[in-house]
Amino acid sequence: MRGKKKICVFTGSRAEYGLLKPLLEDIKKEPLFDLQILVSGMHLSHEFGLTYREIENDGFVINEKVEMLICSDSPVGMAKSIGIGIVGYTDALQRLKPDLAIVLGDRYEALAFALTSYTMGIKLAHLYGGETTLGSLDDGFRNAITMLSSIHFTSTEKYRENLVKKGISKDRVFTVGALGIDNIMRMKLLSKNELEKELGVNFMKKNLLITFHPETKEHGKNGRYLNELLKSLDELDDTLLIFTKSNSDAEGRLINTIIEEYVRKNKNKAVVFSNLGQKKYLSIIKLVDAVVGNSSSGIIEAPSLKTPTINIGDRQKGRIKARSVIDCPAKYEEIKKALNLLYDKNFRESIKRIKNPYGDGNASKRILDILKKIKW
Repeated sequence: MRGKKKICVFTGSRAEYGLLKPLLEDIKKEPLFDLQILVSGMHLSHEFGLTYREIENDGFVINEKVEMLICSDSPVGMAKSIGIGIVGYTDALQRLKPDLAIVLGDRYEALAFALTSYTMGIKLAHLYGGETTLGSLDDGFRNAITMLSSIHFTSTEKYRENLVKKGISKDRVFTVGALGIDNIMRMKLLSKNELEKELGVNFMKKNLLITFHPETKEHGKNGRYLNELLKSLDELDDTLLIFTKSNSDAEGRLINTIIEEYVRKNKNKAVVFSNLGQKKYLSIIKLVDAVVGNSSSGIIEAPSLKTPTINIGDRQKGRIKARSVIDCPAKYEEIKKALNLLYDKNFRESIKRIKNPYGDGNASKRILDILKKIKW
């Protein structure tokens, strides 16, 4: 490898940045690489908390900011945002001229960035192909990004095998584990008292973290799904409900409106946050009785903190899951059954011994070692 290589890392959402943070830290410290960060999507939206500030507060330099979100709650808005993103990413990448671009996951912002990089002849590394999430459009976005990429980092060996079955050369696919677990290993998480002070809440006898996103293949049904969940939560006694807001997918704003109204009517037992940041979010996961909803964090990070998950509906259907994850349909009676199982003494005892299938917290180191060895 001759000279410093410019690596441009894309991030379009708070959750994605939280996962990428350990890798950004390691690339920044590596003398062989020049880190570039391109920020877009929800990071630049007042509605979603202007989370680009968190990136800057963590000591990173943002090289490019690309506005691309349309204030819409429909598939049409998502599609138009992709087009706007491609125009903006083209100009940004023309200025940055990276040797390698890195994109994580499966969102439509990431797809627009991947398509732009591919078209401009920029080598693309994709984190976390080979996975399956049957209840959302993300499944198609992820597969498309996979086919546009030259280098592939997977979170489990099974997902590596899935990519090889698609015809991708074995020597371009590497199992590294999930970066979210790196965060857990590196961060000093907040204590209960520290968290109560930071959040301005008092934990109760029971506590649940509720993170619910749209099933983008079920447009028109997400409001009903969420109301089924709220109806079941309403029956719990002495339980603090900590809600996080949804993302910018179609019907995400509808979900946020329903949650805000529920919290307004139940101030004695419910709170909602637009953006907690990774440290507070992981600290909450460690302290609550369960993660409830359909976020990937309940599948990937929660098992490493020995916290169970009630995974509702089909958004995460198809992912590899630890025994601590309870799957259930988005129906009142089924969610009630899952909540009863959650507090079963035998179940809670069994999850103390679970092993997370998504790795050991050394994903970033493995990725960096591979990037040093690849042929540029």
